[in-house]
Parts: sequence; structure tokens; C-alpha cells
Amino acid sequence: MKRFFLFLAKAVGGFVALIILVVISIFVVARFSDGPIGNGPPLEMITAGPFKTGELQPGEEPDWSFLKDYPTVQFQLVNPPRSRTTFVMETGGRIFIPSGYMNSTLGKIWKHWPIEAEEDGRVLLRVDGKLYKRNMVRKEEDEILSAVLAELSRKYSGGFPVSQENIDSGDLWIFELEPRSD
Repeated sequence: MKRFFLFLAKAVGGFVALIILVVISIFVVARFSDGPIGNGPPLEMITAGPFKTGELQPGEEPDWSFLKDYPTVQFQLVNPPRSRTTFVMETGGRIFIPSGYMNSTLGKIWKHWPIEAEEDGRVLLRVDGKLYKRNMVRKEEDEILSAVLAELSRKYSGGFPVSQENIDSGDLWIFELEPRSD
């Protein structure tokens, strides 16, 4: 009986070690990949490497209405050069990215990009293999925010209303992706 428990302990220990090795491998591979390695949970939460592919789109500001029903997009901070998958809202020809749970313990541990974006808002947005130079600008008060929050509610919260109170409390940060020429 003692041998059985010893065997069982070794088997469970080996299985746990294997899971840890797989998780670490995913994080390492992601950091060296060409952008995010997945578009769905849980891979969308993993920070990935800088974009290596994509055609830079010069010229006129695009008509962003095509993003109205896109569930996610990818963006890369210029500094530090890391990318991720995120929600996107298009309202009035402007595009916005939310970051929720900013007051939660998990948000404070996991989410560094919003703070980094506030310090240096230069990003590359990648949609359908096309790259757009943008500036992420946090919006706390703007006339368009009520429409942005309605769109956030429509697309991602199953119709559950998201209000200005979420922004005022600091739990929800909204960034507009404004054009950038440099």
C-alpha cells in the first residue's frame, strides 16, 4: 500500500510539473511570437512579442465603421514593444479600447499595459494584417463617452449597462486610438 501512495505521489508531482512546464513554454513562445498567439480565452490574456508582419497603412484616416462588429483587434505598444488582443469599439468614426477591472487585485497584478499606455501612448493597431500608427489617449470626460459605453455594453456585456460611474471610479479605463504620423 505504501508503494502505491509513493507511486501516486510521483505521478501527481510529474503531472503538476508537466503543467507548469507547458504554461511557462506558452509564455516564452508568446514573447517571441509575431503578435498575440490566440484570439480567444485564455490565450488573449497573454502578452506577446512585437509585430513582425503587417502592411503599414499610410495616408487618409480609414473609415473605422468596419470594426463595428469585430470582436477583437491586436495592438502593440511601441514602448515597451509588446502586443496583446483586446476589445474594440467604433463610435462616430472613432475607435476605442477599454481596460476593465483596474481597481481589482487581479487587474493591478495582471494589467500593466494601461499604465504604460498612459506614459507613452504610441501603438500599432493590427487589423486583418494591416498596421495603423495610433496614439492611445485615455478618456475620462468626453461627450462621446456615453455612446462608447453603450457600444461596450452592446458588444461585450450582453446588454448589461456600463456607466460613467465605472470610469469615474477608476475601474474602467477607456482609450481612444487617435491618428499618429511619426
